[in-house]
Amino acid sequence: MSIEKQSIIIAPHPDDEIIGTFEILNNETKKIIIYDEETFEQRKLEALSLKDYFPQIIKQEFLSSLSKEYISKNATYYFPDPINEIHPKHRCWGNMGEMLARDGFDVIFYSTIMNVPWMHEVKHPGKKLSYLNLIYGSQKDLWKYEHKYFLWEARYKWIF
Repeated sequence: MSIEKQSIIIAPHPDDEIIGTFEILNNETKKIIIYDEETFEQRKLEALSLKDYFPQIIKQEFLSSLSKEYISKNATYYFPDPINEIHPKHRCWGNMGEMLARDGFDVIFYSTIMNVPWMHEVKHPGKKLSYLNLIYGSQKDLWKYEHKYFLWEARYKWIF
């Protein structure tokens, strides 16, 4: 598959793509979202409704690793931070991102836990919270008291 200029977001868990890359979801670039294949059915169904709200999403898949069809120098990749994230799935996927970055691919790392110094305020936190509640109703308790999930985002790029 030849990939035109687009973004590929790696979200180990459905809701990571909104928590970590909401501002990216809102830009005009075509997007593919890859989720970890070990996802509960309810969460898969919630995730697949995302494209109803973000028409730039052209494909969503549940995979165990990044397949060759998605490896392209014409894509920007968004991977979970391989160092600061604490969940094993985030680190595993982040390590794949690190390998791509070291091979010269355009990789940007994001955080879902917002304990990093490069985080910034989201321009439209109310909108982000609305999408989290609308799409991922099964996870509402996660951000009910932890406002960091919709108030902040954190992304950075390694330079070699």
